[in-house]
Amino acid sequence: MNHSQELQWIDYLIMIIYFGFVLGIGFLLKSFMKTSSEFLTAARSIPAWVAGLAFLSANLGAQEVIGMAASGAKYGIATSHFYWLGAIPAMVFVGIFMMPFYYGSKAHSVPDYLLLRFDKKTRSLNAMTFALMTIMSSGISMYAMALLIQTLHIFDAPFQMAGLPETWVFHVSIILSALIVLGYIFLGGLTSAIYNEVLQFFLIVAGFAPLVFLGLKNVGGWSGLKAELPTAFVHAWSGMGSPHNNPLGVEWFSLVMGLGFVLSFGYWCTDFLVVQRAMAADSMSAARRTPLIAAVPKMLFPFLVILPGLIALALTRPAQDPPSGLGERSAAKTAEVATVQDSLIAPQVNVETGQVVKDKEGNPVLDYNTVIPRMLLHYFPSGMLGLGLTALLASFMSGMAGNVTAFNTVCTYDIYRAYIRKDGSDQHYFKVARFMTVLGVALSVGAAYFAAAFNNIMDILQLVFAFVNAPLFATFLLGMFWKRTTGHGAFFGLLSGIAAAALHQGLTLPEGSVPGIKGGWIAVVNTYPSEMAQNFWTAIFAWTTCFLVTIIISLATAPRPDNELRGLVYALTERQRDECVAWYQRPVTFGIVVLGLTLLLNIIFF
Repeated sequence: MNHSQELQWIDYLIMIIYFGFVLGIGFLLKSFMKTSSEFLTAARSIPAWVAGLAFLSANLGAQEVIGMAASGAKYGIATSHFYWLGAIPAMVFVGIFMMPFYYGSKAHSVPDYLLLRFDKKTRSLNAMTFALMTIMSSGISMYAMALLIQTLHIFDAPFQMAGLPETWVFHVSIILSALIVLGYIFLGGLTSAIYNEVLQFFLIVAGFAPLVFLGLKNVGGWSGLKAELPTAFVHAWSGMGSPHNNPLGVEWFSLVMGLGFVLSFGYWCTDFLVVQRAMAADSMSAARRTPLIAAVPKMLFPFLVILPGLIALALTRPAQDPPSGLGERSAAKTAEVATVQDSLIAPQVNVETGQVVKDKEGNPVLDYNTVIPRMLLHYFPSGMLGLGLTALLASFMSGMAGNVTAFNTVCTYDIYRAYIRKDGSDQHYFKVARFMTVLGVALSVGAAYFAAAFNNIMDILQLVFAFVNAPLFATFLLGMFWKRTTGHGAFFGLLSGIAAAALHQGLTLPEGSVPGIKGGWIAVVNTYPSEMAQNFWTAIFAWTTCFLVTIIISLATAPRPDNELRGLVYALTERQRDECVAWYQRPVTFGIVVLGLTLLLNIIFF
């Protein structure tokens, strides 16, 4: 085990080789980036298996690798619901039912599909909210990267030599990571991002599999892990009858409706960040298989990214055992503010003052985002540590590149070309796309500081999804499967959904928080057991409001004629026939197998 917590030359060499390799891919592809289509959409030339792994890796950013481990430590194995309930069913749905509309309509983005199906104002609203969401998400990745550099003390020595305060390490890390990502995306556009995402997928697996193995061995295997943790932390569905009986602080309805339906389908079916990878596939068949191919490794990723959080929690001993009679959530709270020696979960530190953050009782609050970096330092020797850190860097590059490539496409096509200059040359839009890349990275820097206020980056990420993706899914669901939906209904439905999310968040607050960015900035009429519970209900209110308002206004306004909706609405689109391909290439058959395996995992960890 690496107790020295010092990087050796071999660790730096591995990271340098990685950076050289990914930048080399960008340089090789740069000569092929001659048009805006090649830079922004990869000219629809990506094979299915490459698009599938990129579809998964685009979501496998630092916020997932670090954030899911943080959620594993904070909420237990119930975090697996973000995969087995909150991802796989929606990925199957988008592959079977929604990709024919996206790919067949020849739309270059999700907002562009909204233009074809509804009208300009609906497209514009989605384009602007999506651009904001990608900035927030890429900012979270940037924050995670800075947190990693700060935790590993990479810059401590040169800062001491220069006489600079250690509190500047975080800020310099933000700027440095922004410059690295900017150079990476600027070279090869979407094609470079996709092929690097495939490389990053394999690096993440290679870097985290040994960490899980060593951690499980240290804690005594799965049986030892179960013995060290409260029951609710090792059972996915235990205590879901009441929000006070499980670590997530939710009951089964808000879990299934909020996460399993609204947030899950809202993200995987409408978020251009991931849909863009499938739309870059080289055929309709490949585009439909892309999410299904991604679903296979996706269902196994809880064992790579959630288990480290559980292991860290099991090895973090509280200062004293909780009094008898307290529930499991109380036991978890005791662990959260524990004082430990050689803890794998560090206390949260204010990036401005360098002081440890404490709760209202004066106890240090643990920063779950430090789980993965500290476990790498604890378990990996030199060389292996370099591989593990490279895996983290890969996840950061993956998430950041995915968000920025989606941002520059939407801003170039759906905002700039639509409203600022409609008749520009392709070379002009090519230059604009590169400018939007620079702008996206710059705005992400500001978002990184906003993310620093949360001790679990998955909480803020789910909040952003609740505002943007939740109401958008209601719009898509009605637009694709009810031809009576009108542009006015879609637009005002989206506005109402976003307003409902803001109102709910402004009137509610997670337990133990103070009014502010976490809610309650209007008034506090309800307190939720956890931030995640608040996020789920915010999503439910946003989706329901958008759904109902869209229906009401659509019934009161004139619909478009059927001949204008062919290929855009399910009832007016020719069905895809798969009889001439092998069974494993048929999306419906493939999807049924994936859903069956996911159900089996839920039963095993029930």
